[in-house]
Amino acid sequence: MTPKISAILITKNEILNIEDCLVSLKNCVDEIIIVDSQSTDGTVELATALGAHVTQTTDWPGFGPQKNRALDLATGEWVLSIDADERLTPELITEIQARIANPQEIVCFSIPRLSQYCGKFIHHSGWRPDYVDRLFLRNQARFSDHLVHERLLPFGKVEQLTHSLIHFSYRNFEQVIEKVNTYSTLGAQQAFKEGKSSSVASAISHGTWAFFRTYVLRLGFLDGWHGLALAISNGQASYYKYIKLLHLIQIKKKSSAMGSADDVL
Repeated sequence: MTPKISAILITKNEILNIEDCLVSLKNCVDEIIIVDSQSTDGTVELATALGAHVTQTTDWPGFGPQKNRALDLATGEWVLSIDADERLTPELITEIQARIANPQEIVCFSIPRLSQYCGKFIHHSGWRPDYVDRLFLRNQARFSDHLVHERLLPFGKVEQLTHSLIHFSYRNFEQVIEKVNTYSTLGAQQAFKEGKSSSVASAISHGTWAFFRTYVLRLGFLDGWHGLALAISNGQASYYKYIKLLHLIQIKKKSSAMGSADDVL
């Protein structure tokens, strides 16, 4: 008998993605747990109609803590963490079922992703095979507490699967710009929380390095003009992260200086 699998998702206004995602899970998982951040576009209603168990939260603690909330609601022996813009394929489902039926000492399986960027599946640029730890024994992993770019922290041996998770990461350039802004803000807040430093020169160097690494070292030029656009957006995200971090540092210094002046007065 195949062990019970719980799928967990966190969502906010995913009406364009949620149906295709949940349908792709249909023949693989036994329950779908969603923790939603106050969606207003019908995501909750549609997900509920499709059989998901949805819990809504009023606060936003960050990606890692929010995923741990979903994990805490899961009841399956195995957990599959998936994003609303990702899809399982029949081949991946078959592989998952076969591997968890006889996992031996494995507590977590890493799944390769094939990701789409504005209409093109990317095969270089650091995006392929892009292994992500997503399938794990429920009591053998937790997510890190990072606000963004959280990681799963398995408590044991990890093994890679061969079939890919399909990822529709950016549908258009408006979404690219929106995510660059959102993720650079969260990245800056996380770096500020960790006490990291920044400067204008640092922001420029980080942005330049992110572009060079994506386009040259990771062969982004082989992805055509989409690879160039992706490298530019990676560079922008890194640049804005460190510029925003610098701004947060300056605000803190100004606040501290004003507090010191008040103490003198």
